[in-house]
Formats: sequence, C-alpha cells, structure tokens
Amino acid sequence: MENVVVYVHGKGGNILEAEHYKKLFPNYLVIGFDYKSIYPWDATKEFKTFFIDLKSKYKNIVLIANSIGAYFSLLSLLNIEFEDIYLISPIVNMESLILEMMKWNNVTEEELKNKGVIDNSYGDPLSYQYLLWTRNNRINWNKNTHILRGEKDILQSKGVVDDFVLNNQNIDITTMEGGEHWFHTEEQMEFLDNWILRKRKEGK
Repeated sequence: MENVVVYVHGKGGNILEAEHYKKLFPNYLVIGFDYKSIYPWDATKEFKTFFIDLKSKYKNIVLIANSIGAYFSLLSLLNIEFEDIYLISPIVNMESLILEMMKWNNVTEEELKNKGVIDNSYGDPLSYQYLLWTRNNRINWNKNTHILRGEKDILQSKGVVDDFVLNNQNIDITTMEGGEHWFHTEEQMEFLDNWILRKRKEGK
C-alpha cells in the first residue's frame, strides 16, 4: 500500500485511538505513532527520525495529530511532505499554555526561575527549563493545514490560535460550538469525522 495515515495522540492517549480513523481512510494503511518523548527537545529528534523513515516507505502520508502530539509535530516536521494535515485541538503556543498554568497555580516567573520545578495541580510539574525552551524555539510552519478546535478549549484560547494562523500561512480553522479541548463524546467525534470528510472532499 502506497498511502498511510499516521495518528499522533495527545497526553494520556495511545496508538489504539488510530483505529477510529480507519473508516475515514478505507484505501490507506492507518497507524498510530507510539512516541516516547515527553519534552519537545527530545520529540524533535524522535519525530523527525520516525517520519523520515516512513517517507522512504510510502508515497503519501496523511498526518492527524492531537493536542501536544500536534505541538510536537509542528515543531519537528516542517521539512516532511504530507498529502494532508489535520490537527485536533493543537497546542500551537506552549509558552502561552505554561504561563496560563502558572497563573492557575499562583506561580510567578521569578519563583519558577528560583525553584526550577514547581508542582502543578493541573498536570505535569511546571519547569523553568521547559518555559525557556518554548520561548526560544517557536513554531515556524507554512504547510496547508486544517485545524479543529473546541469553542470551550481552555488550554489554547481562540486568540492564541488566531495569532498562530496570522503568523503561519496556509492554515484554516474550524470551531465546534460548545466543543472542548478533548474531543471524545459521540457528538464531538461525529463532528470531527464530518470535518475530516468535508476537508478531504474540498481538497479533491
């Protein structure tokens, strides 16, 4: 088979989620990318290696990436050619997200700098090294890309995503009214499926 769909899961997800997309791409091999990286400086290497190898085996690659999996993809895959790119609730500005999490935890940047790492009641510990890395390694993206976001996504606001689009050409955004960061309910997944099918039809 010449065509492959690669699904890149978000935090807490897994490659089994790729099974959902088989019905949308009947003429493609659909696989999940079981990446191991937690930090972006590791992900850039792992993602490049995986997709360069994949490109040597398949003529056409479709990328579907979710949340932080989309962030790692945006950081790593500028030089990989894709047939289509679908990003679901992508983290497009990690610095902005970390700063928001610091507000939620009443942590100042000076405190984080002094301590290095501070526990985060909303997830992984806050890291000053991570904050600096994201600030110094911004996404540079210019590929035709489709973004789906939920209206009530609290991790990346409409303003943050709009700013990303303004600074990166060839991107279109679809927003689901009432949608959240995590697309998982029957209604949300139906909206997601119809979005992909519509975008594929428009591209033909």
